Amino acid sequence: MFETVLIANRGEIALRVARACRELGIRTVAVYSTADRDSAVVRFADEAVHIGPPPAKASYLSVPAIIEAALQTGAQAIHPGYGFLSEDPDFAEICEANGIVFIGPPAQVMQQLGDKAVARTLMAEAGLPVLPGSTDALTSAAEAKQLAQQVGYPVILKAVAGGGGRGMAVVREADGLRLAYAETQAHARAVFGDERLYLERFVEDARHVEVQVLCDRHGTAIHLGERDCSVQRRHQKLIEESPAPELPPALREAMWAAAVRGASAVGFVGAGTFEFVLTPEHEFFLMEINCRLQVEHPVTELVTGVDIVREQINVAAGLPLSVRQEEVSCRGVALECRVNAEDPAREFAPAPGLLTEFVPPGGPFVRVDTHACPGWRIGPDYDSLLAKVAVWAPDREQAVARMDRALGEFRVAGAGVRTTLGFLRTTLAHPVFRAARHTTGLVATMAEEADAAAAAAAEAAARAPVVAPVG
Repeated sequence: MFETVLIANRGEIALRVARACRELGIRTVAVYSTADRDSAVVRFADEAVHIGPPPAKASYLSVPAIIEAALQTGAQAIHPGYGFLSEDPDFAEICEANGIVFIGPPAQVMQQLGDKAVARTLMAEAGLPVLPGSTDALTSAAEAKQLAQQVGYPVILKAVAGGGGRGMAVVREADGLRLAYAETQAHARAVFGDERLYLERFVEDARHVEVQVLCDRHGTAIHLGERDCSVQRRHQKLIEESPAPELPPALREAMWAAAVRGASAVGFVGAGTFEFVLTPEHEFFLMEINCRLQVEHPVTELVTGVDIVREQINVAAGLPLSVRQEEVSCRGVALECRVNAEDPAREFAPAPGLLTEFVPPGGPFVRVDTHACPGWRIGPDYDSLLAKVAVWAPDREQAVARMDRALGEFRVAGAGVRTTLGFLRTTLAHPVFRAARHTTGLVATMAEEADAAAAAAAEAAARAPVVAPVG
C-alpha cells in the first residue's frame, strides 16, 4: 500500500479522497492555488503545497507544478478526483514516467475512451448498442449535414474530447446545423483544446441512466448497479438517484451486463461509468464512458455499502477488489442533490460571494459532502458546486421526503450568494418527478410552466377591475 498520496484536486472531492486515505492510514498531500490557501482540504491534509495562482491553467491543470509537488513530498501515487486532469492520458503517462502511480485507468485506455468517436467504435465491436451517427470525427459542417440527413433530425453534435455536459449542441433542423457546428467547434477548441466533433441521433424524452463499474488488475470487472441522472440543466446533472426507478428487471440486468462487457473489452482498471440514454420504448444506447470517479458516486455507496474511493486506491496499489459480483446488493433508495452557487432565476448563472452563513443539514441517513464553511469565499475561477446532499431510505417515497427535509434545513447566506436549494425542492415536489416519469427534459418543462404561470398572473392582474378610492 502507498505511504503517501497526493490529491490533485480541490473542493469537496479533494476532502473526500483525503478522508479515504486517512482511513487507510495513508499520508496525504494537498495542492492548492492562492485562492484555496485556507481551504478545508489544506487544513485536513498532512501536508499542503502551493502550486500557483487562482486560474486553473496555472494551478490545478499545471502538470509540472503537480508532478514537482509529488516528487518533493515523496508521494508514490496521485489521485486526480474528477474534472481537471482526471481523464488526461498524457498526465497519466507523465506520472508513470516519474515513477508515480496514477490512481485511475491506464493511459492507453483513457486515450481510447476519451476519444468519443473511437469509444463508440470499440464499444460497438464489443456488442454494446450505440446510437446511429458518425463512426469517426467529422471533417466539416457539410459532412455533418449530410450525415444528419441520413440519421434524421434531431441530432446532437458533441466534442470528441468533451465531458461534464459541455461541448454539446442539439440541432432540430437542417437550417441550424452549420451555425451549431461552428459554435460547438469553437467551444470545444477553447475548453478542451480539441475542436473535433462527432454527431449522433438525439433521443427526445430520454432518460439518462449510468452504470458504475469497478475493475482490478487481476481481470475482475463488476458493476455496482445503476443511477438515474435525468434531472439536468444544459446537459449537467442536478439530481441523481439509485437505483433508477421504474426499470424492468430484464432491462436493468442488460445494462449492467453491457457495462461490464465493455469495461472488460478494453482492459479497464479502477472506477468508471458507462452512461446510457434510455428511450421511452426502453431501448438503451451508450452515450459515453467516464474514466474517473463521478460526482454522484455517493448514491451508489449508500445503496451498496461499497467505498468506491477506497477501492480505487486499493486497485491502484495492485490489490484485488474487496467485493465479488455476487456480494453486491442494492438496499433501499438513495438520492443526491447538487447544491450550486447559482441563480436559477438568471438561467443558473454563477453567483459567487462571501459566505456569512453555512449550516448543512443533519439527521438520520443524511450525508453532506462539502468543503464550504462560514467565511469561505466562493470565487469565479472554479465550479460552482457548494455541497452534495445525499440521503438513504428504504423506498423512494421516504427518500424524497427525507431529501426535502434535508434541503429545507440547509442554511446558506452571503453577499451576492444565490443557491439552487429552492429550485431543487421545487423539482422534488413536481408531480412528474414524484411519479418517476421524469426525463432529461424536465427542467425545460418546469421553465415553460413557470413562464406560463407568470404570463397568466400578469394577464389576470391586467384584467382586474380598478377600484376607485372612496372620498
